[in-house]
Amino acid sequence: MASIPCITHSPITSIPNVSPSLRVSASQFVGFRKRLGWVSLTSGIGPSNGSRATCWFRFGKNGVDAEGAGIYGSQRRDDFDRDDVEQYFNYMGMLAVEGSYDKMEALLSQNIHPVDILLLLAASEGDKPKIEELLRAGATYDVKDADGRTALDRANDEIKDFILNFSVQRA
Repeated sequence: MASIPCITHSPITSIPNVSPSLRVSASQFVGFRKRLGWVSLTSGIGPSNGSRATCWFRFGKNGVDAEGAGIYGSQRRDDFDRDDVEQYFNYMGMLAVEGSYDKMEALLSQNIHPVDILLLLAASEGDKPKIEELLRAGATYDVKDADGRTALDRANDEIKDFILNFSVQRA
């Protein structure tokens, strides 16, 4: 849950000599543009007209808990899909190294859940934050790829220890 106390000061734009019931105002902070015959309402996004905004953002239980705010670690196993695998494959530069999506397609065609494929890839890359996110989501590290290798087999010693310690802590 986020609490956002926000104070803005912005000028009101209206046409003088018009009855108060017909006056139209516009906030220069809101970000809209509208034309109503004799009244023009314009705005850019953000306080570009000299108005000031002061905002405080508080996320999570004590203002620092990203997981409690649903920002990090809130995804579950079934929230991951094929698109997540492709995005991670591209993000980590695997497409550039491999030159094609063949390795990714081979994993996807094996009827392995996308979250487990992501764990295989993240273990190969040594990506601790991603590994933690995936293990929290319910990825299993003993799923085997086409070569019979698990995430532990693909990982270096430091990552193996990380995965095993994380799994023991979760149990």
